[in-house]
Amino acid sequence: MARNHRDHYFGGNEKPRIEIIPMIDVMMFLLVFFVLIMTEMIQSAGIQLDLPQSSTSKALQTVKVTLGVDRSGVMYLEGKPASTAEVSSALQASLKSGKVDVIISGDEGTAYQNIVKVMDVARSAGISSIGLATRTP
Repeated sequence: MARNHRDHYFGGNEKPRIEIIPMIDVMMFLLVFFVLIMTEMIQSAGIQLDLPQSSTSKALQTVKVTLGVDRSGVMYLEGKPASTAEVSSALQASLKSGKVDVIISGDEGTAYQNIVKVMDVARSAGISSIGLATRTP
């Protein structure tokens, strides 16, 4: 029996075709990879604060609101600059939904008065659960 020159071990008389399923798998992997990388980059974006060290600090179980203050005294609500009135109204709105814990992140060179000012804003909004953010040594 004579074999045709187009007959071969891998395909016989089949026409060549592009396998698309492995390409879809690779594209999905790349999509997931870049989405995960971007979420990490977005979370770490924000204000740069050099937190003071504390050997007795411990992590809180629930954190609802994070307030920051930099060396110049500018207040930040969840990483965005905010005025005293904006912070107070946001905290009062948060209180309506339940218990609110406030974490104050102050830059290491921040004047003590700036930290007290942020604490006063939180207390005037009716929040008594206030913690200070530090980094472990």
